[in-house]
Amino acid sequence: MTTTLKASLATALLLSSAAPTLASDSPVAGRWDAVLTRNGTQIPFRLDIKGDGPSLQGVFYDGFQPYDGTTSASFQNGNLVLNVDHYLTTINARLDNGQLDGKVVAQNRESSADYSFHAVRHVEAPAGVSGPAIAGTWIIPLSSPSSKGEKAFRFVVQQKGGEVAGSILRIDGDTGSYTGAFKDGKWVLSHFDGGRPGVIVVTPKGDGTLEIQQEASRPAKAATSDYGAEAGAPDGRYAPALTAYREDVAKARGFAQPDDFLTHTTAADPNAIFTFNFPDNSGKLISQDDPRFKGKVVLAVVTGTWCPNCHDEAQYLVELDKKYRDKGLAIVALNFEEPEQQDTFKRQKAFVKQYHVKYTYLEAGSPAQMWEKVPQLNHLDTWPATVFIGRDGKVKAVHSGFASPASGAFHEQLKADFTRRIEQLLVEKPVVASAETPSGKALALNR
Repeated sequence: MTTTLKASLATALLLSSAAPTLASDSPVAGRWDAVLTRNGTQIPFRLDIKGDGPSLQGVFYDGFQPYDGTTSASFQNGNLVLNVDHYLTTINARLDNGQLDGKVVAQNRESSADYSFHAVRHVEAPAGVSGPAIAGTWIIPLSSPSSKGEKAFRFVVQQKGGEVAGSILRIDGDTGSYTGAFKDGKWVLSHFDGGRPGVIVVTPKGDGTLEIQQEASRPAKAATSDYGAEAGAPDGRYAPALTAYREDVAKARGFAQPDDFLTHTTAADPNAIFTFNFPDNSGKLISQDDPRFKGKVVLAVVTGTWCPNCHDEAQYLVELDKKYRDKGLAIVALNFEEPEQQDTFKRQKAFVKQYHVKYTYLEAGSPAQMWEKVPQLNHLDTWPATVFIGRDGKVKAVHSGFASPASGAFHEQLKADFTRRIEQLLVEKPVVASAETPSGKALALNR
């Protein structure tokens, strides 16, 4: 990374909106401009700390929206500890001369990653250059297909004056909101919400395109194999630089479009019953014939708590569960956790607690076993994948990935599609028995 880029990252410490009132006697309460550093890459992010003494709360941000990220936090004897157990992330820092210094340990699917941590008190920056208007949806053609066969991504941008929140949307979901400001001809955008730290530098070009430079902050093997690619294999999602075109320009030039979330993964046999039989946390085997699922509309979600997009989806599934549970919807998570997590399921337990999950969680195995344990789906390679199952037990649709609120209109479209499909399936009458007609053919008896 160049010295100029490092300086840009250090000075583009996210949003310039006024700090909230965080009244407290604690010496660490308030807003901080924080930076993670790993492999020479600096990742600025906003961190709010609320509360006193041993009872603190750390608040991260996903774009322009706050995210109450910590499961426990404390400040004692000059030492700050912020635990984000649902991501297996811990921030340890010491307050010295009004600054916080320490490290962050984050456990991802492949390995544990350490970052240095530095934070200073937030100071409102003077009104800066507003920068060129880049809000909207852009298409990123790939020079070679990604590991999932994608030929294009989307870049979804929201803009408030001199501040931008941008998210790269792929078939398995988005990156979260990279947020930042315009400086020296570039938008320097970064993201950290307890998981998936990252930086992109977006440069408007004279031909109307955007150059998107991705700064790596983790080992290449972890970056690729997290998503099923072979280590070292070409994969457009991790190319160091991408080019984005306005949607109308991309279409006029005949570029490939992003994959359809509803056709990427399909049922191998749409006429077959979707079956599963996995243990719950107590070890009891639960199948599709359990009374909680039988005759109901079921959302079966292939998921894992190591997956950031699965965190995004769980929060929405909790809303759907509250709204439709009493109307005949049942949600079941087919959860795939790393082998080293399966002794304690520490992250999963924190995940369920953090998001107030009430629907069923079943332990389906490790991520590498997904294809063996869920053989009913073709081209299953996204985390998450949501299977819509009718009252007859058959697959009606499969939605690949999850577009979070960072994806703007695509998130709203997803919610509308999920709601419409669920309500259509709930109208169906459940099959309760069958009998023989005089001609000898089976006849379904419905309530």
